[in-house]
Amino acid sequence: MKKIEDFVKEEGDSFPGKTYVEELLKPVFNDQRDYLFDAMFALHRAHVIMLNEQSLLSDEDTETILKGINDLTKVEKESLKYQPEYEDLFFTMESKLGDIIGHEIAGKLHIARSRNDMGEGMYRFVLRDNLLSLIKEVDNLLKAFLEQSEVYVDSVMPAHTHTQPAQPTTFGHWLLAIHDNLQRDRNRLVEAYKTVNKSPLGAAAITTTGFSIDRNRLAELLGFEELMENSYDAIGAGDYLLESAQAIESLMINAGRWIQEFLRLVTNEVGLIKVSSPYVQISSIMPQKRNPVSIEHSRALASNAVGKANSIIQMLHNVPYGDVVDTEDDLQPSLYDGFDKATRALRLMFAVVRTMEFNEKLAEEQAYNNLIVITELADVLTRDYKVSFRKSHTMAATVAQKSDELGKELYEWKAHEINEILEEIKLSELEWSNIVNPNVFVERRSIQGGPSHNEAVRMIENRKKQMNKNESLLQSLRQNLKDSKSNMRKIIENYEKCN
Repeated sequence: MKKIEDFVKEEGDSFPGKTYVEELLKPVFNDQRDYLFDAMFALHRAHVIMLNEQSLLSDEDTETILKGINDLTKVEKESLKYQPEYEDLFFTMESKLGDIIGHEIAGKLHIARSRNDMGEGMYRFVLRDNLLSLIKEVDNLLKAFLEQSEVYVDSVMPAHTHTQPAQPTTFGHWLLAIHDNLQRDRNRLVEAYKTVNKSPLGAAAITTTGFSIDRNRLAELLGFEELMENSYDAIGAGDYLLESAQAIESLMINAGRWIQEFLRLVTNEVGLIKVSSPYVQISSIMPQKRNPVSIEHSRALASNAVGKANSIIQMLHNVPYGDVVDTEDDLQPSLYDGFDKATRALRLMFAVVRTMEFNEKLAEEQAYNNLIVITELADVLTRDYKVSFRKSHTMAATVAQKSDELGKELYEWKAHEINEILEEIKLSELEWSNIVNPNVFVERRSIQGGPSHNEAVRMIENRKKQMNKNESLLQSLRQNLKDSKSNMRKIIENYEKCN
């Protein structure tokens, strides 16, 4: 270990010290360069335009600064390296702008702004694109689930509770359940977007500014839907990060659950889902293996995304209200990585779901086994023979117990044999045949939300309408951002023409 005096000498005698540079400033600079480069210039342009419109910047200086910014955007961002004389990317690029247009004019770019509101503005600017991209991936998967649920709307299969065979349902009904859960996660992402897409710009450091700026105009130019009105709230709040992280976490936790169920259904022992060949891998030693690696990696990616989201939540916990901007330097990359992992998981499962095959014959065979239609016997006794349900449940349980003792499935019994067990009830062969038939079981579950054909078709049609609304909403949100970029380009072009 170095002597203290040698260490102190190596660290330097002024800010920033060597360790601070290596472990914080350089990594933060690289993250800003990789994630915030384009956002920074968008904010610069909007700020310059607003200053000019408010007569805080002359037309000549406005044109000069906008031209200089345009020249700066042509820099290969990968070539940018941390320089000790500049604390972060913003100061580095301000200096480079000064080299192009003169440092006196370049310095006017910072009128009525702070790195606080700039940082918050850039983070929100980038996050909203990440959210919209993830929503698009969710929409693709929603459509895949809906398409397959329509294909397999009448494909009977066993449903499980407590990991045990429970009652017959259909594969279409099962897929609709996942679809609906995924739709709610989509709603959470949209709500997070609404929270994110609010402008903190013009809040400056904490208390706004003494210059007569127009905060609403800044928001409009950049496509933000509204303001973070209270200036302290604008630079101190972290709930937009929290809400984004929680939306990712919910999406991936829920995805992890049904992905795990997919892995159960693709096992040879269950054998209900066959993953398409492009998404399975053959063992290096066992040539018979069809390893569902696409699903396995999706599960791992979902868990990774949950971990990233949890990191955001923990990093925000107990952060003093005035410190959120500095915390975000380390926090943001984890959030971007969470979006990336979630996107990859959804894309993999989209490919799997769109191309999978469901073994309808085997699923129906399994639906006849494990006594899973026994509930219908209790229901028939109550519905048609006016036996109290508690008593009919006991009578059905007796049949189940006898079946278990003899190793017989329900369809292997004859009606007269069952009648001997039930004693006072005399079921006809037709009644018993219907009771043991999983297709009849499903069709009789026609209550709202049930798996019967008509009810499942109704739900599918309803969700198709919701899908159209989803697509319209996403298109509207994307169009708003496109329009703001287009309008900004036109404004800049007008400055160039007029000057």
